[in-house]
Amino acid sequence: MLEQTGQAFFAYDVAAEAFAYQSPEFLASFKISTGSAQPQTLLSFVHPEDQEFVQDWFAQLQNQRVPTSIEFRVQFPDLEEQWVCLTASLVDNDSGKLLVGHMEDISAARRYNDHLKRFSNKKNSVLNILAHDLAGPLGMIQNLSGLLADQLKDHQDEDTQHVLNLIERISKQGSDMLREFMNQEFLESSHTNLVTRRVNLVEKMREAMIEYEILGVELLPLAVNFVSSADEIFVEIDDLKFMQVITNLISNALKFTPDGGSITVSLEEVGDAVLVKVADTGIGIPERLQENLFEKFTPARRPGLKGETTVGLGLSIVKTIVEWHRGEIWFESTEGKGTTFFIRIPKKHTGKPTQPRA
Repeated sequence: MLEQTGQAFFAYDVAAEAFAYQSPEFLASFKISTGSAQPQTLLSFVHPEDQEFVQDWFAQLQNQRVPTSIEFRVQFPDLEEQWVCLTASLVDNDSGKLLVGHMEDISAARRYNDHLKRFSNKKNSVLNILAHDLAGPLGMIQNLSGLLADQLKDHQDEDTQHVLNLIERISKQGSDMLREFMNQEFLESSHTNLVTRRVNLVEKMREAMIEYEILGVELLPLAVNFVSSADEIFVEIDDLKFMQVITNLISNALKFTPDGGSITVSLEEVGDAVLVKVADTGIGIPERLQENLFEKFTPARRPGLKGETTVGLGLSIVKTIVEWHRGEIWFESTEGKGTTFFIRIPKKHTGKPTQPRA
């Protein structure tokens, strides 16, 4: 009956340290056409950088009786790297303990999701750059139109007053539009379930930062840089939500960093965790506002240097999303010198994902 499903099922005898059953599809997944495969043979096909990760999962699985899934890479000679999802659980039978489960090739699904998220990160970065780039000139148009309106107020020219008021209103709407779009998308994402998967966080960060390096050179009056301690750092996260956290912190840094300053985003491994820093050379956070910075509708909210608005929920949601990832966030800030936000999250997301609440 199992073989009729066409899925890659297996049963592993824990005591004997050998497979009790391997479906033809399971063997075919490892390019084995006849006979059976030994555990060490299959482990050799696992990507070298993922082997320790798979072995740790296997050791933990022997104490669990609920289905648990793992995603990892496999590498076959002369073939492209593939991603597979292995789901298994521990069951008892007359002869002892069996690990039973199935494996699925998820390479196409990951490529599709990566493609969508890559363009989502690109879109958010571009909108962030444009919102900051347009804030200055649109704010100037708004201020100049208001100034002209005041100067011409005594001339009783209703048509001119109407046109100036229209310019002022439209320029304000334009400067708020992109920022409001990003704020709304960020708020809506906080109401969806956390879906974690194992990703190379360095790659995801670079995807989000590349637009700052390309467009930012011409459009931003300050430098935005990214540095990492390694080319690959794998973590279990909801990468869409986590990258929105990074985008939000960069957005805040852009608001409060004067022209000619710099913003540096860095990533490094610290034991079983990763540490992300978003540091700017901006105006800093006044000490009187620091205590309530992560509260909803905090009194610490303030407009940006170019009049950018805030909904007062950004850092509250940022903190919540970080905590969903079993992480922590804090900051250091000195007025006139700048602010650095720190995010530390474990590389492995253990336990059941937290259910987001409105």
